[in-house]
Amino acid sequence: MKSMNNLKKVTLGALSLLMVGVSCSDEFLDVAPTGSLSEAQVGTKNGIEGLLIGTYAALNGVFGNRFEGPNHWATGSIMGGDANKGTDSGDYATLNPIQRYETDPTSDDLRQLWRGRYEGVSRANKVLAAVANSTELTAADAARIAGEARLLRGHFYFDLKKHFNSIPVFDETVLAADIPSIPNTPDVWGFIEADFQFAFDNLPAENGPGRVNKWAAGAYMGKAKLFQQKFGEAITWFDDVIENGVTSNGLKYALLDDYAQIYNAENDNHAEAVMDVESANETGNVQNANAFDDLNYPYNTGPDGPGNCCGFFQPSMALANSFRTGADGLPLLDGSYNDPANEVDNIYRHVFTNGNDESTFVEDPNPLDPRIDHSIGRKGIPYLDWIEHPGSAWIRSFAYAGPYSPKKYIYYRSQENSFTDGSSWTRGYATMNYTIIRFADVLLMAAEAEVEAGSLDKALDYVNRVRARAANSEHWVKEYDSGENAANYVISEYTSFPNQDFARRAVRFERKLELSGEGHRFFDLVRWGVAAEELNAYLDYESQYLVTKFGGARFTPNKNEYYPIPQSQIDIQGSDVLTQNNGYN
Repeated sequence: MKSMNNLKKVTLGALSLLMVGVSCSDEFLDVAPTGSLSEAQVGTKNGIEGLLIGTYAALNGVFGNRFEGPNHWATGSIMGGDANKGTDSGDYATLNPIQRYETDPTSDDLRQLWRGRYEGVSRANKVLAAVANSTELTAADAARIAGEARLLRGHFYFDLKKHFNSIPVFDETVLAADIPSIPNTPDVWGFIEADFQFAFDNLPAENGPGRVNKWAAGAYMGKAKLFQQKFGEAITWFDDVIENGVTSNGLKYALLDDYAQIYNAENDNHAEAVMDVESANETGNVQNANAFDDLNYPYNTGPDGPGNCCGFFQPSMALANSFRTGADGLPLLDGSYNDPANEVDNIYRHVFTNGNDESTFVEDPNPLDPRIDHSIGRKGIPYLDWIEHPGSAWIRSFAYAGPYSPKKYIYYRSQENSFTDGSSWTRGYATMNYTIIRFADVLLMAAEAEVEAGSLDKALDYVNRVRARAANSEHWVKEYDSGENAANYVISEYTSFPNQDFARRAVRFERKLELSGEGHRFFDLVRWGVAAEELNAYLDYESQYLVTKFGGARFTPNKNEYYPIPQSQIDIQGSDVLTQNNGYN
């Protein structure tokens, strides 16, 4: 989405004035208006485009809280068992109860997530109101701008729905003074679908890099249907997107040959990006860099590694074990990879035979899915173009967070100070688009719908398309000196899905492998109805090694599937208007 940069620069000064008239003064959005522009000024095409760019900016967060980021590294990945909080117990301590499923309604991180998403809703509504009142827009411009605003609003509401379940919804016709009296409800899918349908009907296929298009709306509609278990309707939408969809810059949707290029800033706006979030900066200005990810680099790397701070978001041991394959190149769907007594399949116990003692380390010689080393920083394996991961030298607390480092959406040594801003308190302000929906995600969502509809052969084809890309040995991680494979990578396609249960397990596991660390896992487990089973097994496994972090932690069914409504919001609107989610009263 880099082509939006110039437009952002042009409108930045205007937006600082425009947006002060957008929001309510209630905690609901928590932005006190200090001035406003006249309706005539925001009714021009340039004024409305400025408001729209402000709405796009809300995708990356508004108030500077890391929970606002679009990648949901905490609420989606850490809470889904993909990763541990990382670092040590005293660092960002407010995240400790959240990762133990012990959060409460006073969590400021969740309050900021709530207000950031509603700020996005408010900005979208301001655009739509301006479009409705403008006499200067052509019919085509009005339809396009409204379509973009409604897709963005649908995204913000979808995000709120999957986090909080029961939420207030309102459109651009509701007066600001009336918003605090709107109750929350779980019955919001119709509103969200209406936004996606309008966007699909009114947006062009090619809308220019940096903007959403009709196919992003189609993919999001399919996802909304899937979350509601409307599998037949989801298939219809996914079929259309897979067959006909193109990116906003006109590329036919396709899987990239090289899995690593999904996460490379120099390859943004690629054919796999269905809907992504713009990120850009200039040295000395982190305004549009990935501030939500600035903690999520290996710890204490010095000049030989990226970021130099802060050791958060360490991939879990259970996730690393999941990449074990059998001699046939297929994943171990029986869960044996997490058997503590199995030193072959259990990577952590195999390579550290004496607890956390690095002197006992040996590189794992057994079969692995090659995506492990594009997804997880492991000792002895080349870390992008930096150095081989040195192990504990890049880990703040082995005993607290485990042996691994994040590796997706990390910048390269060759990109320092060109695709990063190294002038701030951390070198970890990088610029790369985060992909909210990518084509592999669409294929696997489609495969899931096909399994539930009984079309196992079609599901098999979609899963194998994803696995075939991962099996491209040209793009496996290689040793720096010899150019040989960095580990014993063994991966193959499935020959068949013999029954629906097997197919279901295969598709769900493929999502875990393909999309690890991208913020999907927790929400997948919840919608599949297996969160308690999967996450308590994860806690049982991880707590054997990280007892000070996870000892006694449990996921509570019929409570932890959703996050609590922020208490501060209930205090403002009243408990007669907002109802707290189950288990948090």
